[in-house]
Amino acid sequence: MMKKSTVIVITRNGMGQAEPDLAHKLVKTFLNLLDLDDRLPGAICFYTEGVRLTVDGSPVLEELKSLEEKGVTLMVCTTCLNHYGLLGELAVGTAGGMKEIVDLQDAADKVITL
Repeated sequence: MMKKSTVIVITRNGMGQAEPDLAHKLVKTFLNLLDLDDRLPGAICFYTEGVRLTVDGSPVLEELKSLEEKGVTLMVCTTCLNHYGLLGELAVGTAGGMKEIVDLQDAADKVITL
């Protein structure tokens, strides 16, 4: 059950179309502000390159783990993890199929894509 009817979709390894350091800095700040200000979405869905933020070595694992501990559902595309050979490195969230991602988005009143 989602806390709010907002789902955030992350499809990039960072935020925006910037070099990796800036993209990671931006998404880290964004996630940190959601957490610190208690602006918690019901879920965050990760697919395509976005799944890289949920695996070992990600620069935002601390922020994502904190959000998950506060009840935010983190749904990570299994097909994408397999495509990039990262399924065994998933460090936060739940590996799920596109059906779970579609169900979360369908239940939301608002979907925000980063």
